[in-house]
Amino acid sequence: MAHGWIILDKPLGLGSTQAVAAVKRNLREAGYGKKVKVGHGGTLDPLATGILPVALGEATKLAGRMLDATKAYEFTVKFGEETDTLDLEGAVIATSDVRPSRGEVEAVLPRFTGPIEQVPPAYSALKVDGERAYDLARAGVDVQLKTRSVTVFDLQLLDFDPEAGATLLATVSKGTYIRSLARDIAHALGSCGTVTMLRRIKAGPFDLSHAISLDKLNEFGKGAPLEQILLPLEAGLDDIPALNLDPEQARAVRQGRVLTGMPQEDGLYCAYEGTVPVALVQLTDREVRVVRGFNLSDVAE
Repeated sequence: MAHGWIILDKPLGLGSTQAVAAVKRNLREAGYGKKVKVGHGGTLDPLATGILPVALGEATKLAGRMLDATKAYEFTVKFGEETDTLDLEGAVIATSDVRPSRGEVEAVLPRFTGPIEQVPPAYSALKVDGERAYDLARAGVDVQLKTRSVTVFDLQLLDFDPEAGATLLATVSKGTYIRSLARDIAHALGSCGTVTMLRRIKAGPFDLSHAISLDKLNEFGKGAPLEQILLPLEAGLDDIPALNLDPEQARAVRQGRVLTGMPQEDGLYCAYEGTVPVALVQLTDREVRVVRGFNLSDVAE
C-alpha cells in the first residue's frame, strides 16, 4: 500500500478534481490498482496554479487538517475592471478610471492585515440552501453570501506596474478568499480590480520545494519509482512535535485506549513507535487520547 503525500504543482487550467484523477490514473498505471485511497488538502481553481497536497492511503486521514492549514499565495490584481467571478474567467460587471499608485497600494495594505471581515465570491464552492454558490450564480441567481471572519497574517507588495497592476504575497488563515481580498483592496483604493494571476506557494508544511510538475507525475506512471515523488505521511505533521511510545503504549494507542501519567506538556502530538507513526493524539492533563489513528502496522512489520 502507498501512504503519504504527492505535492503537485498544479498547472493552469486543471481543476483540483482533475489533478486527483491524474494521480489515481498514474497509480493504476504504476501497478497500484484501485485500492489506494486518494484525496486532496485544499481546492485550487482551474485558473490558479501551485501547491496542491494530494494524500494517499492513511495520509487521507490528515486531508481535513490540511484544509485548515495556513496557506500563502502570490496574486496579481489588475485595476480598472471587475468581473463577476473576480478573475479572468468572468464577464466584466464594473469599470473604473482610477489607477492607484504604488504608494497608495502600499499604504492601504495594513487595513487588510490581521483579522478582517470579507464576503466570499458568488462564484465559490460554498453552499446556499444546499446548492453550490457557483451553480446558482451560473444559473443567473443573485447569490448573497454572509460575511465571514478570516485572518491575513502577512500581506506584502512584491511588484507594481501601472498597467499590469499590483502583485502581492498573502499568508492567510483557512477560509480566506484571495479573489475577495483583491476586490476589497481595489475598492478601498477607489477603484475596482480583477485577479489576473493566482499561485499558491505554501500549504501547511508544504511549499514549492516539495512540489512536482504534472510531467514529473506522468513519468511516475510510466515506471519511475514511487519513492521519487512520495513524501511520508508524517511530512504533513512537520509542525507537530513527536511523542515516542514504547511497544506497550503503542499497542494501547492502536486499540484506542487512553494513556495516563504522561509527563509532556498539553498539546497535539504525532505518536510514534520507533519510526512508524501510530496516531495523531491530544495530550491533556497527562492523558493521551487518539485524534486520528494510522493503520501502518504493515509498514512496521
